[in-house]
Amino acid sequence: MSADRFLKALKDEGVTVVEVGSWRSHNRNSKGAWGPVNGVMIHHTVTSGSARTVDICRNGYSGLPGPLCHGVITKDGRVHLVGYGRANHAGLGDDDVLAAVIAERASYPPVNEANTDGNARFYGFECENLGDGKDPWTSAQLDAIERVSAAICRVHGWNQQSVIGHLEWQPGKIDPRGFTMKSMRERIKGRLK
Repeated sequence: MSADRFLKALKDEGVTVVEVGSWRSHNRNSKGAWGPVNGVMIHHTVTSGSARTVDICRNGYSGLPGPLCHGVITKDGRVHLVGYGRANHAGLGDDDVLAAVIAERASYPPVNEANTDGNARFYGFECENLGDGKDPWTSAQLDAIERVSAAICRVHGWNQQSVIGHLEWQPGKIDPRGFTMKSMRERIKGRLK
């Protein structure tokens, strides 16, 4: 899907979009493949403050250049587009999980290895949250996660099983913390009907 088609899909799904700089061409494509893309990955940022969070996700930090995702979902439910193409968000994950995502299986195997490049295979959304299990997820934010996921699934003809959390992909990850991906996939399933 082109960057313009991506933007249209989000807007058609009722997402409030904020376009940040030259997001359409801001990527890490020079460092590796972008695609085939097989799913959507949800993260939490371990940051607070929307402007700061968007800046970090767009530009990265020492040792990890941006973009760190395709879109940042802030507490107010807005989706700030910061990049399109390969982004530093998924890292190496489990090839068995990727196979389950591609097959849209009802469950995923336990994550036990990191042998597959997820940055090439997933759209990534970073969600503003401290990730401590105490920082609340707003209803606007959860709605935006549901909508962006459904929008991408619609374009690709995927179902809700193509949407995973970082914790389902890479050993040792806990994000997103504070809601379950199972409950989010149920929401996405309802929206796709």
